Amino acid sequence: MARIISIHSFRGGTGKSNTTANITALLASQGYRVGVIDTDIQSPGIHVLFGLDDNHIGYSLNDYLWGNCEIEDAAHDVTSSLELPISGKIFLVPSSIKAGEIARVLREGYDPGLLNDGFQRLIEARDLDVLMIDTHPGLNDETLLSIAISDALLIILRPDQQDYQGTSVTVEIARKLEVPRLLLMVNKVPLTYDMAEVGLRVEQTYNCPVAAVIPHSDELMALASAGIFALRNPDHPVTAAYRQVAARLMG
Repeated sequence: MARIISIHSFRGGTGKSNTTANITALLASQGYRVGVIDTDIQSPGIHVLFGLDDNHIGYSLNDYLWGNCEIEDAAHDVTSSLELPISGKIFLVPSSIKAGEIARVLREGYDPGLLNDGFQRLIEARDLDVLMIDTHPGLNDETLLSIAISDALLIILRPDQQDYQGTSVTVEIARKLEVPRLLLMVNKVPLTYDMAEVGLRVEQTYNCPVAAVIPHSDELMALASAGIFALRNPDHPVTAAYRQVAARLMG
């Protein structure tokens, strides 16, 4: 039975897509067949991390939602584009980066129910062990659907008052939807902070386990989404933290 994992944040800029990509790569390096769906249709971007050129994407999630293709037709095998050979597989379903198609979504919308059908179809068609969902920030119909069908939900926040308030709402909703495994990850924490204290305070605030507290990393910022950090830097403390999060999500 495939495990469905949603990676979410209430606000943008938390490092959600980077985290999704790194956890995906780490799981695939352990031999798992992993699917990734970019449901952030209004501001897609995870395809960049996997080296998928937007000029050669072909079918996207948008095409599936508008009835132009089956979901598996939009699943691109990006395994060979990684910097290192891995034993598993990664199938990425990107959202379209074309301005006209983004505008169409904003103007016309789509049936979020199709997403659930697509998730299950992709799992079967590509024989997936894990399906990772990179959600749209905030709370909307597709986000609620993704959370509701997930076996595990990772909510990412920064040590910021706006993040704290939005995360509180998301945690409350996730509990009402009875997500089996709910974890928090505090990201981009200034190095002047006490990491253990930050983790403890967040756990106490939300009464929810913190999978990792990840400090700000100049090396990660310098990579500028031009690859998968965990594969390029296997011995880095941030990579160790990503591994810890991946293990908690799969546990």
